[in-house]
Amino acid sequence: MNLRKLYYLMLIIPLLLIGTACSNSTEPEEQINEAEVLVKYLEANGDPVAAFPPMITAESVFGNLGSNDQVIIDIRSEDAYKAGHIEGAVNVDATKVLEYYEANNLENKSKVIIACVTGQTAGWVNGLLRLAGKTNTFDLKWGMCSWNEETAAAWTNVTVDPNAFEFVSTATAKPAKGSLPKLNTGKTSGADILKARVNAVFAEGFGEAKITNSTVYVNPANYFIINYWNETDYNWGHIEGAMQYTPGTSLKLDADLKTISTDKEVVVYCYTGQTSAHVTAFLRVMGYNAKSLLYGVNDMNYETMPSHKFVPESAVHNYPLVK
Repeated sequence: MNLRKLYYLMLIIPLLLIGTACSNSTEPEEQINEAEVLVKYLEANGDPVAAFPPMITAESVFGNLGSNDQVIIDIRSEDAYKAGHIEGAVNVDATKVLEYYEANNLENKSKVIIACVTGQTAGWVNGLLRLAGKTNTFDLKWGMCSWNEETAAAWTNVTVDPNAFEFVSTATAKPAKGSLPKLNTGKTSGADILKARVNAVFAEGFGEAKITNSTVYVNPANYFIINYWNETDYNWGHIEGAMQYTPGTSLKLDADLKTISTDKEVVVYCYTGQTSAHVTAFLRVMGYNAKSLLYGVNDMNYETMPSHKFVPESAVHNYPLVK
């Protein structure tokens, strides 16, 4: 190679390197607020939270037994299922219900009923199903405790000797609006973020989404407590420090959703623990560290609570069990 060619080559190489560097450079990706994208998507596509609680009574399920258009999914343990279940019910692990639903094309059925022991785990499962866009799903009110005396112990034992916790009537104001939790699914569309979050919360199991009143009452101030009642019942009495969130309206982006703490453990309670399980499913999908207070006020102030008592004489039936 003569000196002239070497000279020109030395001039060209830096230009090539500059061009390559420019072609490989990328603009920084715009960061999206996944939680905000998610809640806007949900509110624009049926707003399932506004429809909570999608429950069904034992009377209604029994009236449709034998119908090919009704599917019953029993999410209790295998031993409990074998000891006695509703005719035609299939036993599915609670964390696998969405997979079972989609694998069996259950969207073609009129009603898909989720049954557990008390209705609370089923409420969590059904909350996730509804968030996933399954509009034909229902959780059995009071669970299998409402089906037969043999399966009623979990609820009758709670209300036989109710705990008399001290409630207050003084209202606690909600804090100012803050920010939503940080979600990091790596997805950009509402549909994809929702799918990732629902799958993640299903995988956690209901164990991560429940808490007992005895745990909360050790130090209620440690928790951000949501009373998911109407204002009238809230004024009747509530856990000290609990804040009133109106069912169907408060948990919206333009309402009170952003007032919920992203730093504290969030405890949601209702009358029975079943509706709060629905709400907790939603809040955990949104990224809040939320838990449903088991059995609700039925296990705190049963004798004097204003409504939604578990009354064995009317709630427990004598419908047949398959063993």
